[in-house]
Amino acid sequence: MKIGYNKKTLMKKALFLGLLFLAFFSVSGIAQAQTSGEETVTAVSTMKAQVVNIVSQRMENVPDTNLKENYQVIQAEVLDGDKAGNIVTVDNDYYSLTKGEIFYMTYTPAGLAGGTDSYSVDEPYRLPQVMVLVGLFVLVLFIFGGWQGVRGLASLIGSFALIIFVLLPGILRGYSPILVTLGISSLIIVIGSYITHGFNKTTTSAVLGMIATVAITGALAAWAVHFTYLTGFSTEEAVSLNLGTSGSINMLGLLLGGIMIGLLGVLYDVAISQAIAVEELKTASPDMPKRKLFERAIRIGREHIGALVNTLAIAYVGVALPLLLLFYILQTGNIAYMVNKEIFSAEIVRIMIGSIGLILAVPITTLVSVWILTRKKN
Repeated sequence: MKIGYNKKTLMKKALFLGLLFLAFFSVSGIAQAQTSGEETVTAVSTMKAQVVNIVSQRMENVPDTNLKENYQVIQAEVLDGDKAGNIVTVDNDYYSLTKGEIFYMTYTPAGLAGGTDSYSVDEPYRLPQVMVLVGLFVLVLFIFGGWQGVRGLASLIGSFALIIFVLLPGILRGYSPILVTLGISSLIIVIGSYITHGFNKTTTSAVLGMIATVAITGALAAWAVHFTYLTGFSTEEAVSLNLGTSGSINMLGLLLGGIMIGLLGVLYDVAISQAIAVEELKTASPDMPKRKLFERAIRIGREHIGALVNTLAIAYVGVALPLLLLFYILQTGNIAYMVNKEIFSAEIVRIMIGSIGLILAVPITTLVSVWILTRKKN
């Protein structure tokens, strides 16, 4: 890939992006500090513990069902927090534990538990296993992806940092989820693209194409959620979040933000591929007219669209598979009513808007790439 900027310009741009990145971290740090000062300690808390003894174990019927579950009474040592070192009795009807196993448990104080402190199993401790998979991913990426793979990983880490330390605190502080998401999406596009592919005309073409596509898709998504009468309260998580924040978050805006963030990964693939296609066609035939260059690149993009739209739709179906199974079990014969429910309609809107965004990314990025890559140097 041919570099379109001199070394001095590259260093200036890298310094600018670095300062921008640090500025956002500083702002988010202040936001978190201010937020943490306003937090109150909740009565119910979670702590890590280790099983020291299985007191009893038996099978019990689940009320109002034909199912049976394993019920345990265990003794566990608290491993963190103010109660570290204490041995407590825990009721467990979640999943079978073994002696020596580490898990997370929920502590409910006597005032809320009917006169005595109560402990229950919350989650298995799975972080070591998760880190093994992360390590395997990094190893495979390094072996087969080389330096380009490492830069891609750095881009991924930067994207998650922006989401966790800027996007989420910004939404929780009451800023518009739509504006915050559009801004962070643009930053993810710019920083991720230049880190992975370097400062050159091809990357710039892809970046401009993605930003334009995100802006258009964001406007389309805003129209679509109002057009389909969505509220953003289709899931239990959304309802719990609204109650936990006293209604301070615009849930419809949050739904829009989720649509935009979900589009970024596949959009990135489309835009970079189209920009590289234009670059390769231009390199192979330097005298090719702009119109012909655009037409040939669009043809390549059309083949890409078919695969990616299918990939996006199937990915959403995979995430919603438990929901689909539940609807299948509880179906009453009224398919139209089921599809009309917001929890289902919201996913359809998400798939349609995402797919439209991918399709639009091809001509937009191709047009920008042709314009930039065929410009003559002064």
